[in-house]
Amino acid sequence: MPDNHPIETLMKTAMESIKEMVDVNTVVGDPVETPDGSVIVPVSRVSCGFVAGGGEYESGDTGGKNEANSLPFGGGSGAGVSVQPVGFLVVGNNQIRLLPVDGNTTIDRLIDLTPQVLNQIQSLLGRGEREEKEKH
Repeated sequence: MPDNHPIETLMKTAMESIKEMVDVNTVVGDPVETPDGSVIVPVSRVSCGFVAGGGEYESGDTGGKNEANSLPFGGGSGAGVSVQPVGFLVVGNNQIRLLPVDGNTTIDRLIDLTPQVLNQIQSLLGRGEREEKEKH
């Protein structure tokens, strides 16, 4: 079996390094339990970029008769990883909430308050039905 081309080895090494840097715990961090029993899980956005390239160069004294694997090779690779915090998943007090890192925009606040508003409406409707039954 022929030896791997140098670019394959270069790419494999770079990809293995990225794999070691970025795992599932980078996106969803380790949970932290608070004294009140709530569990907080950090959530992040991870972006990766990868590039590799190379070339074989023919030496001037062979007259162009070199085999492909015997030509001198020059190459390089690079990678970049960006980890950006998105928010915290808070599980506790019989509810699950996502607290965004970038502050409370109006829409985020409305979405966050929706379950509480629905519970209050249900309790008001339940109280109104009980008062109506007591009158009759």
